[in-house]
Amino acid sequence: MANTYFQLYIHIVFAVSQRDAMILEPWRDDLYRYIGGAVRNNECELVAIGGMADHIHMLVQMPPKISISAFVQSIKIQSSRWVNENHFCKCRFCWQEGFGAFSASRSHVPQIKNYIHNQKTHHQQKAFLEEYLTMLDGYGVEYSKDYIFKEI
Repeated sequence: MANTYFQLYIHIVFAVSQRDAMILEPWRDDLYRYIGGAVRNNECELVAIGGMADHIHMLVQMPPKISISAFVQSIKIQSSRWVNENHFCKCRFCWQEGFGAFSASRSHVPQIKNYIHNQKTHHQQKAFLEEYLTMLDGYGVEYSKDYIFKEI
């Protein structure tokens, strides 16, 4: 895009359907690499990815021509198809409906990357649902508890 300059960092969070702990250690890194390729194929840059067995965090730099909703839907469809085609789960793998997307300034990128890469340590102190509600509150996002990721 001529004369269009941007620096858009988006912290994206989404969960496994029913918040099941299905993303297992033996193939987790392969999933992250696959998602990285899908991100690049969507003309975005994956800055960081991490999570737990029931959810994923990504920090993505994306151009303004890309719809965040369409991007996340594409990543979810491609990655769930990949997991199922590779038979990593005994039952059908899919992502829960919805996601969180939070803008981030460049000055916060190192802190967010650290947060994403240290999910295991972070979740020893705080459950995912508590973490997610803290993020929504911290960003001043209004929400209905009826539409929050399902509790375990």
